[in-house]
Amino acid sequence: MKNNPGIPGKDSAVEVEEISEYLSYLQTVRGVSVRTIEAYGKDLAHFANYCANHDYKIGEVNANEVRNFIADQSAEGAAAVSVNRALSSIRGFYRWQVRFGRRPDNPCITLRNLKSPKTLPSFLWEPEMASFAVLPETAGILWPARDKALILVMYSAGLRISELASLSLPRLDSDLGGGRVIGKGDKERFVFFSDEAREALKAYLPERRGRIKTDGKKPTDKVFINRTGKAISVPGVRWIIAKYVERSGLGKHIHPHSLRHSFATHLVNSGCDVRVVQELLGHASLSTTQRYTHVNIDRLRKVYVKAHPHG
Repeated sequence: MKNNPGIPGKDSAVEVEEISEYLSYLQTVRGVSVRTIEAYGKDLAHFANYCANHDYKIGEVNANEVRNFIADQSAEGAAAVSVNRALSSIRGFYRWQVRFGRRPDNPCITLRNLKSPKTLPSFLWEPEMASFAVLPETAGILWPARDKALILVMYSAGLRISELASLSLPRLDSDLGGGRVIGKGDKERFVFFSDEAREALKAYLPERRGRIKTDGKKPTDKVFINRTGKAISVPGVRWIIAKYVERSGLGKHIHPHSLRHSFATHLVNSGCDVRVVQELLGHASLSTTQRYTHVNIDRLRKVYVKAHPHG
């Protein structure tokens, strides 16, 4: 990862090399995803610029100087989640330095993350999701068979957009009841498809075969393709979902990840153990899954009325 364009040139060569070496360590030893490494690189580049502008040496900064950086970011209007991610990147960099004897202490050890407002993820309730899933049949746009299968597979398996785009035919079960996906950190997990998703796949796959080009090149094995027969991209999935959101009239800010949020919300509301949901989503931390424990107030009210002696 040398010559990383994210590292500012005005910092010393030693500091540039150390940050690049750290990013290389994350990639080759820790197996961190390219996206995450890019995010860390940007955060550390920003911090390196800040240090250069304040005559700090990155390898020698103390807790107060890191705290000043965090305070400046907040003062400039950066969201708490962005500031916390930057602090996490910096904390990880110094943890690496301590581990390999480059400095005796981690200046971030006493620094706490900023409190961020708890916001519920955007999702669709069950009736809304059912209506959204059949939109391809009636909207008359794009590729109905593919789009219905795409929406149902993404929702019924709780897939991330990158997991959907990378889903390949060899990883599907022979009965199309599920498949294996590669999630964050290159972790593999098995996911399940609903009966509706399985039927949608059965209708789509013959059409897919008809679109695959045989021009001497090895055809893609990805499940979802575009009209030219190539593997669908992450931006392509976003565009497809956006088109159907426009037609839905739902009046909600819905995006591809909302289908994953909906999957998790529906499972939790149906009484599924949150730890099972954690496994199905591929979350490393249970706390990440617990945000889906919000439930329909109407459902709570019905339970209350039924259970309370004076309901």
